[in-house]
Amino acid sequence: MSKRNFALAAATLVSIIYGVTFTIAKDVMPAYIKPFGFIVLRVGVSAVLFWVAALLVTRQKIALADFPRIAAAALFGVALNMLTFFEGLSLTSPIMASVLMVTTPIIVLVLSAIIMRERIVKRRAAGILLGLVGTVVLILYGKSVGNAQNALWGNFLVFVNAVSYGLYLILVKKLMDKYNAFAFVKWIYLFGFIMVLPFGWVQVEAADFSAMPLNIILKTAFVVVISTFLTYLLNLLSMKQLKPTTVAVFIYLQPLFATLFSIGLGKDSLDVVKILSALLIFGGVYLVSIKPKDKNVA
Repeated sequence: MSKRNFALAAATLVSIIYGVTFTIAKDVMPAYIKPFGFIVLRVGVSAVLFWVAALLVTRQKIALADFPRIAAAALFGVALNMLTFFEGLSLTSPIMASVLMVTTPIIVLVLSAIIMRERIVKRRAAGILLGLVGTVVLILYGKSVGNAQNALWGNFLVFVNAVSYGLYLILVKKLMDKYNAFAFVKWIYLFGFIMVLPFGWVQVEAADFSAMPLNIILKTAFVVVISTFLTYLLNLLSMKQLKPTTVAVFIYLQPLFATLFSIGLGKDSLDVVKILSALLIFGGVYLVSIKPKDKNVA
């Protein structure tokens, strides 16, 4: 297998893992552990793994002037991102959550125009509008099945998560250009752990881990380790051979895998609203992602 094909396979595997995570995480929460407690476990264990990996990979030091950016990246990329996502996922369905996450590329484009003052061509503006319509339809009219408690509020929280992650991508860009990824990601997760600890520690203490069935323990371990630590390593491998824009496109596969996995297990179902919303969002993402002829245009 060529290095490029291996990178493509790694990026695809990341999308599969993320897609499966939407359903697996819902099997664990809120029945066995509340969302915020789950996040404390996920971020805490991942922080330890990233620090151990950093010791083995790099000795690069971070300049003091870059720590405020790292703290902001921890806030938007770990704390607010995960808190809103897991709480939202616990209230809505896997399919709706995964489709809403596809708005991230659109959100990044909008934030880049606002924060970095990058121009947006008419085609991309139309894509943003189309994706926004699809998102609003899904949030307001999408109905969940199974154990969804409050789909409206859950959908909104997942959308806030997507905005937060978009801010994180913009903040972390300069760090990626300046440092080895492990040199700063360990700090992002350490700061993120400190930020989420007050929200979830009580829920961690309340969880009865001894009463968890083996399959729930394995699913918890999957989300805590595989869906965070392993996916980041796979992204590093794929980005060595592929452009970041190419890797980012693979996020569009997540709703497909999430839908197939969730429906296959009978935990969710398709309806007209979900299909229409997905078509609008994917149509918007397609218009946004087309590379412009003018290299100076976002």
